[in-house]
Amino acid sequence: MRLLIVGSLNGQIGAASRMAMDRGAKVAQVPDIEGALHALRNGQGADLVMIDVTMDVKRLVENLASERFALPVVACGIGSDARAAVAAIRAGAKEYLPLPPDPELIAAVLEAVTEESRSLIFRDPTMVAVIKLADQIAVSSASILITGESGTGKEVLARYIHSHSPRAEKPFVSVNCAAIPEALLESELFGHEKGSFTGAVARRLGKFEEANGGTLLLDEISEMDVRLQAKLLRAIQEREIDRVGGGKPIRVDIRVIATSNRDLAESVVRGTFREDLLFRLNVVNLKLPPLRQRPADIELLANHFGKRYAQANGVPARPISQAAMDFLKGAQWRGNVRELENTMHRAVLLAVGAEIGPDAIRAPDGTMLGTASAHASAPQGGSETAMIIPAAGGSRPLIGRTVADMERDLIIDTLTHCFGNRTHAANILGISIRTLRNKLKQYNDEGVPVPVPGEGHRLSA
Repeated sequence: MRLLIVGSLNGQIGAASRMAMDRGAKVAQVPDIEGALHALRNGQGADLVMIDVTMDVKRLVENLASERFALPVVACGIGSDARAAVAAIRAGAKEYLPLPPDPELIAAVLEAVTEESRSLIFRDPTMVAVIKLADQIAVSSASILITGESGTGKEVLARYIHSHSPRAEKPFVSVNCAAIPEALLESELFGHEKGSFTGAVARRLGKFEEANGGTLLLDEISEMDVRLQAKLLRAIQEREIDRVGGGKPIRVDIRVIATSNRDLAESVVRGTFREDLLFRLNVVNLKLPPLRQRPADIELLANHFGKRYAQANGVPARPISQAAMDFLKGAQWRGNVRELENTMHRAVLLAVGAEIGPDAIRAPDGTMLGTASAHASAPQGGSETAMIIPAAGGSRPLIGRTVADMERDLIIDTLTHCFGNRTHAANILGISIRTLRNKLKQYNDEGVPVPVPGEGHRLSA
């Protein structure tokens, strides 16, 4: 984990830095906000920014957003100044950390904000075979394509490969190709020169240069525009890139790992993915099996998440009853590990008595899984959670409604069900992320409330 500290923190910087490094973080420090932006523009990547609360936290957050640096910010201050903490959170900081620093608090903040505690947890023979192959190829520099349904752990596997490769001490940089608008993805990958387009306020190194010497993960690569794929193919083949507006090629040394929850061979047939790029990426294909085909992992992961969320929520750690475990092993888990994690989090909060019983295994809306709700068929891409099919008496009437109205309700309800996650909603609906974005923009323009990431309830119009 890479930590960038902004400011001097009144002499406490040394203690905070040492504690972060003791927890495995790589720490860099700059004196001010301009120094932070300069470092990030020039490829000094970071996973977390820690800033002195006496500095302009709002300005840092706004500058990071305007230049598309998707980094969480933690504000730090001497003592427990409640007003300073509230002001920092309102300015956009994710957390407030009082100083002098406490080692356990430092560890908790790093874990909560960066989510680097996610580890590869497996026992099932089908996963053992995949990890054995991953171990074999980790030592090479070959490109790897990781495929599997959404939520199976593709990014976690990519990080595992990087950590077991000769590049482990170099950067691991991830780019979500589905989350970045098409017009900006080229700049995000290859960087740009100052003034090369509107909004290019300074020269910026792209993810290829940031990952130099290490590993670049191209997450959900199937969502990349086919025209940009040509430039990506050249970068992978020639090991050199051209910044937007640049005058000469730049050499890079990276390993590329790509992930997809779609069948890229079908995308080639449809003309939305280049065949030559598929061949270049698919030197080795690691296919992650869905969770429903890994019963031993369901048991292992359910116990792991149960203990984790009991500790996180300050409630007693309860064992999972045999009846509940049988139920978990029989579920379809269309959202795979992500769905199981959310389900166990709810179960920890809902459980009563000495064990987590079947009555605590519920859908996000509180209904019992497998009774009032059912798992709907989902596209191969999967989803975060199973779709809930309302009982006949609870569904909205169809007669007299237009197809457009029904489509809108379906999209909004699915997005709400996925807690605002656009990628997973698109997978459930069987449409591209771009189509979903266009629909949501239309609804926003029409004044229809659209769930934002993290919202899991139906918004009223």
